[in-house]
Amino acid sequence: MPSLARRNCLTFPLRGVYFRHMQQDLPPGINYDRVSRFFAENVPGGDAELRFELLSGGRSNLTYKVIGSDRVWVMRRPPLGHVLPTAHDMAREYRVLTGLNDTDVPAPRTFALCEDPEVNEYPFYVMEYKEGVILGDELPEGYATKPEERRRMSLALIDALVKLHAVDYNAVGLSEFGRPQGYLERQVRRWSEQWERSKTRELPEVEELIKRLRAAIPESPAPAIVHGDYRLGNMILDPGDPGKIEAILDWEMATLGDPLADLGYTFIFWGQKSDSEERLRARSISTMTAQEGFLTRDQLAAEYAKRSGRSTEFIHFYEVLAYYKLAVITEGIWARHLQGKTVGEGFEGYGETTVNLVTLALSIADDSPDPRMRGQAV
Repeated sequence: MPSLARRNCLTFPLRGVYFRHMQQDLPPGINYDRVSRFFAENVPGGDAELRFELLSGGRSNLTYKVIGSDRVWVMRRPPLGHVLPTAHDMAREYRVLTGLNDTDVPAPRTFALCEDPEVNEYPFYVMEYKEGVILGDELPEGYATKPEERRRMSLALIDALVKLHAVDYNAVGLSEFGRPQGYLERQVRRWSEQWERSKTRELPEVEELIKRLRAAIPESPAPAIVHGDYRLGNMILDPGDPGKIEAILDWEMATLGDPLADLGYTFIFWGQKSDSEERLRARSISTMTAQEGFLTRDQLAAEYAKRSGRSTEFIHFYEVLAYYKLAVITEGIWARHLQGKTVGEGFEGYGETTVNLVTLALSIADDSPDPRMRGQAV
């Protein structure tokens, strides 16, 4: 079983070593002196002059590339001024990643966790840095140009998800990581509470969505480790082989629960040729997977069912649930932006995105074979 021991911050003074703020373009969210001392005391190879770079992408936790001498790491901390009490738990991210260190799941290895707020205001952790391709809204020029490469990328996504859901969470020290019983009921309730905390205006459509989800909760399969934000955009792919995943990123919402929730979440970022323009526009990255070679959502579900042995009969519920959760997350980001507490650019349209996501979720529910999802009494 991998060790889950936590390293205390600044417990043992590093005699004779002093850190000066040498970086002129230090990104926000970093206390250079104290974080440097933590690296020197707790991270192998961290006793060096460090340079911090805010990595692009991500609208939630802040992720930094940390360069020191001949070593490179990744550091994660909560966003500036975050407001949701159960979100951005660095210790949880660190714990699940550490539990996966010795499995066949492609996840970054962990090095150290700091929970002392005197070091950097909020807890943070350090993990390995992996080189590779991280997809945005489009495939990089010259990457995965053949339909067969895009098909293998699709299958790699499903294969890695099946591997994650096959991990014996008891054997890797994660038996207390979550409460899998009643997972779906708690998800609907928890995200409705998060909506109340995050909303910047009243949206009756959200109340309708919550009502339908509560009425249509299916019976869950055996519980598994759930990533919570599983999609192509959270993968590092091999630069020379689009069918190989180097690492799965962004574990901030991981827990124990219904594994089909991950597949439903993947679907909301997965467009296909038959989708309406409205659906493709709702998530700009969706147009990428509408290209020839990528599997359709039905084909992804079939591959997952075949490889995992789990039924995907009620996948529409999980897809709608995922849109609902993403709408709440988007509203939370929009709320922080209105407060002036976001870092970087590209937040101006998040308020409108929330509305679009809720509208799309209701349209998928209206087309569901389950009358409860359509708002009809059974």
